Amino acid sequence: MHDAEPIPAEARAEIDRLLQSGDLFRYTAPQDAPVALLEAEFAAQLGSKYALAVSSCSAALFLSLKALGLPRDARVMIPGFTFAAVPSSVVHADCIPVLCEVGENYRIDLDDFTTKLETVDAVIISHMRGHTSDMDAIMALCNARNIPVVEDAAHSLGTTWHDKNIGTIGKVGCFSFQSYKMINAGEGGILITDDADLVAQAVIMSGAYEHNWRKHMDRKDNSAELEEAFGRWQNKLPLYNLRMSNLSAAVIRPQLPHLARRVVDGRRNHDQVAELINQSPWISVPPKLDAEVRAPDSLQFNLDNVSDAQVHEFVAAASDLGVKVQVFGLTSDNARAFWNWEFMPEQFDLPQTKSMLLRACDTRLPARLTALECDAVAQVLVEAAETAFGETRAFGT
Repeated sequence: MHDAEPIPAEARAEIDRLLQSGDLFRYTAPQDAPVALLEAEFAAQLGSKYALAVSSCSAALFLSLKALGLPRDARVMIPGFTFAAVPSSVVHADCIPVLCEVGENYRIDLDDFTTKLETVDAVIISHMRGHTSDMDAIMALCNARNIPVVEDAAHSLGTTWHDKNIGTIGKVGCFSFQSYKMINAGEGGILITDDADLVAQAVIMSGAYEHNWRKHMDRKDNSAELEEAFGRWQNKLPLYNLRMSNLSAAVIRPQLPHLARRVVDGRRNHDQVAELINQSPWISVPPKLDAEVRAPDSLQFNLDNVSDAQVHEFVAAASDLGVKVQVFGLTSDNARAFWNWEFMPEQFDLPQTKSMLLRACDTRLPARLTALECDAVAQVLVEAAETAFGETRAFGT
């Protein structure tokens, strides 16, 4: 369940070439370094002007906030359901995370979001586990107040909203190449934007010292705009050295042509298992929003009308049958439970989000699984629910 797809064989020749040359640093070659090629290909595939590959999605979020020019202690709203790396990136950027409520469908509560929007300087929308919040409403609210939106699309590569790629709706979009994502490099991230000034700042801060930023200008139709922006920021920004290596890019690039297939397979697997487990009286999978076409890499579902002890019994029963399930809010160290973020400069009481997290379950559902394997996963989850919560009708009857 936790194994990723093998890295495509096409990567091997380039990896071998890099290992033979020792040329792993993105700025050694005068042009066409693997990282530079990845940036051009990724931007073109998503439909953005610019891309910057970096060491992680967290690094991309951090650089995005720094490039927005926010003042120290600026307040940045994020959903209460996200990974600890997101508020961490806000803290690293010398800003203060402001948490808003999330509903039982894992999406931002727009009433709480609207209320708190008056108190913040920027917003990060985490499409957590690939669940898209109402981006029409969010962008209308933020645009009316001139509040910049950063999309944390770590789990949403391949998802669309009204046929527009997630990550291209806000001012900047940030993606992950960590092993459990659609594209797997072990670690790594990338940001995309149409804003030349923003990407110029991010490039320099990522570690483009001296005039290495010139190697980001190949094949840019609007190179004059970009060169002007780089010249404006040369020597004026600190270097955080968050670069991606050529070796990581060589692993990523051959996977890009496989993305469309992985998205289709992942959605098929998710919807198949969701339909089957929704038959259980104790399990509910929130439906997608009408405007979104999802690209799931995992499965989330809620357990209804059960106790904490029963939830623990369900997790143990599923594990005994071969499927690992985590409940976001029922362990003392889960990095997705906001009350475990003791590093936060301010704490927030989010009763609705906490109630959801205490019953929200997560299990891996890789795109590589077959239909029979998906049936087996569903069978395990339903049987585990019957074991923990009581007898019901036989699965599939």
